[in-house]
Amino acid sequence: MALSLSPCLPQTTYLSKPLSTSKLTTTSVSFNNPLLGFKPVNLRNNQVRCHAVTDLKSASSLDQSKGEGDDRSEEESKGDRIVADYNWTEEWYPLYLTKDVPDDAPLGLTVFDQQLVLYKDGNGVLHCYQDRCPHRLAKLSEGQLIDGRLECLYHGWQFEGNGKCVKIPQIPADAKIPRSVCVKTYDVKESQGVVWVWMSQTTPPNPEKLPWFENFARPGFQDTSTIHELPYDHSILLENLMDPAHIPISHDRTDWTAKREDAQALLFEVTERTHRGFAGWWGKEKDGSMPNFLRFDAPCVLQNNRELVDKDGEKHYFTGLFLCRPTGQGKSMLIVRFGGTKRSPLAKLFPKWYFHQNASKVFEQDMGFLSSQNEVLMKEKVPTKELYINLKSSDTWVAEYRKWMDKVGHGMPYYFGHSTLSPPKLPAVVEHAPAGLIAGVSASSPAKGGIGTMHAPNLANRYFRHVIHCKGCSSVVKAFTAWKNGLSAAALVLTALAILASSRQWKTFLLLSATLCLGGAYACSTAVAMNTTNFIRVHRRL
Repeated sequence: MALSLSPCLPQTTYLSKPLSTSKLTTTSVSFNNPLLGFKPVNLRNNQVRCHAVTDLKSASSLDQSKGEGDDRSEEESKGDRIVADYNWTEEWYPLYLTKDVPDDAPLGLTVFDQQLVLYKDGNGVLHCYQDRCPHRLAKLSEGQLIDGRLECLYHGWQFEGNGKCVKIPQIPADAKIPRSVCVKTYDVKESQGVVWVWMSQTTPPNPEKLPWFENFARPGFQDTSTIHELPYDHSILLENLMDPAHIPISHDRTDWTAKREDAQALLFEVTERTHRGFAGWWGKEKDGSMPNFLRFDAPCVLQNNRELVDKDGEKHYFTGLFLCRPTGQGKSMLIVRFGGTKRSPLAKLFPKWYFHQNASKVFEQDMGFLSSQNEVLMKEKVPTKELYINLKSSDTWVAEYRKWMDKVGHGMPYYFGHSTLSPPKLPAVVEHAPAGLIAGVSASSPAKGGIGTMHAPNLANRYFRHVIHCKGCSSVVKAFTAWKNGLSAAALVLTALAILASSRQWKTFLLLSATLCLGGAYACSTAVAMNTTNFIRVHRRL
């Protein structure tokens, strides 16, 4: 993952004190994108707190000593490893960006192998059910909303907010619907622009576990948020997001700041390890400082923060936030949020869809690597320490994450840890007509089951990975498509009139107008392609 955030201000000083982040989280992202922030000048000459290990043999075995803040109160030893009390259902999972939840259609989503349907009722209140009609198990996400109720389109059964069935067309008019006819419900909460779901059916929701991000609540904080479906496991995704070392290579020149010649040893200092995650500082060895504060919190929240002080002594805050949801074997969904209390004027010159398509490009650059990595883990079925060669100078966070999974993986449906693993017990189910993929476009074209390259339901397709989940990009694609068709038709009409015109001046004017229309149509077509066409590396192009 190579999205870069540029929290930059002229003549800035890095703060060595960590952010107050009781519920904050962090990841490895490059903070020098001129489009999203201001490039900092590092005036601090810190002493190095963690020296890189450049010897390959020694680097492959990371320090396993106890870090500051280790929590053993809910942990017990099993052999030589520490096992924490953990249940994956007793967590809040990020479902969707609030702004992108459809107003007129249900939305099919999953957490691990649990299928859910999310929708807004007539009052705009969010509800979440098991994505299964109790009648004959049809997916409710393939249904529709009628007067604020969710209707199964198989036989027309309707359900309201608390999951109660309120209409069955096939029963006699004087018959009552049994109270037992209902759907399983899940608690959902909206917080800071994200919809979260509590997955446990036996344990009440724990509000203390609901993430709260301090920087996003600061005055003047602005962010750019996108959502993406990805064809690899959420643990592979998290590894990728907490790996700053790959950015200069994999994302070379993607945002004009990632450059392969900048690849170098990195510095890391782990300051906290608990059964809930880990945290610490990192930076570039050449800079001799660690200005980035990374934090990972269970079950799947990652964040990278930086504080800067400008020449006037004003403090600014910048955050890269990654909310990763497991959506089944070999699949995940990611909400990406970059923001800060100071924004570059240059960023205002670009439309939001430009940043969204660039984010899609970034994931496409890594997709081949991560999908193949996922396949190898599933095939080999051994812990990662037997497959990875982790370097202290680049892979510290990856090793920390896999060791955390050693502690808590027993409470997950499946996992691959550093020293232990529990592979999926059942093969992944492949749906040839997946429900809910096109809920974002509801009744508009293309209809559900639409065919064609752009609209093929395939997670390797940018349109289905991002555009259908983003109201803004969906609107942009529709608008540019309409303009392209209109300008193409106008060019055709103008050309025909030019042929019929007898005056040379009129011919010239009409042909010039037709040329301008064709140019506009081409520009619109290019914009559509930028939002829907996958990135292909030049050296792979045939």
